[in-house]
Amino acid sequence: MLISDDTTTKSRKLRILVCVSGGGTNLQAIIDGIGDGRITNAEIVCVISNNKKNYALIRAEENGIPSLSISPKDYADREQFNQAFLDAVNGMQPDLIVLAGFLVVLPEEMTVQYRNRIINIHPSLIPSFCGKGYYGLKVHEKVLERGVKVTGATVHFVDEGTDTGPIILQKAVEVEDGDTPEILQKRVMEQAEWVILPEAIHMIANGKVAVEDGKCRRK
Repeated sequence: MLISDDTTTKSRKLRILVCVSGGGTNLQAIIDGIGDGRITNAEIVCVISNNKKNYALIRAEENGIPSLSISPKDYADREQFNQAFLDAVNGMQPDLIVLAGFLVVLPEEMTVQYRNRIINIHPSLIPSFCGKGYYGLKVHEKVLERGVKVTGATVHFVDEGTDTGPIILQKAVEVEDGDTPEILQKRVMEQAEWVILPEAIHMIANGKVAVEDGKCRRK
């Protein structure tokens, strides 16, 4: 299955929807990538956060990007939230959904509807330190506990599993003596996450990625 093709990318820009729970550093990397030309043929059409006080929403406002706050806490049950979330996503008509530190489980209907059109950035070299319970600082804590010498980040497509979709890009980062989880997290962001996430989006926006037999290949 082709993610995009030359006809699509030439006719209009790839419409990106970014979902985020934290401060939005990876969102900023995407904004910067579009601004400095590392990402071409793409635009961010909306930012969705599950946290109304999220700094990512301020980043969006400062860059003139529409934003929404949709939280499970605002709905009577998960089913109502899932429907509201999916309605909001569909209303934006995105070509690509980017989970940039989004700590909300996606409705299964959404992963089916947007097959191979949702990507996630994970702060480890999948399949190491991934899956249920491995997110944010917890990943780096486990890396240091295990004593591994090399970690990194992975951009992958999202499927029904947790960190199990086809891998697009990975970048390794060395673990150094004296690292704390916070120091390692910052290095992984700077040396890997902020590099490969814009690169992956650029590849998709320019028809350079295909998924075949559950694996990614470059065109």
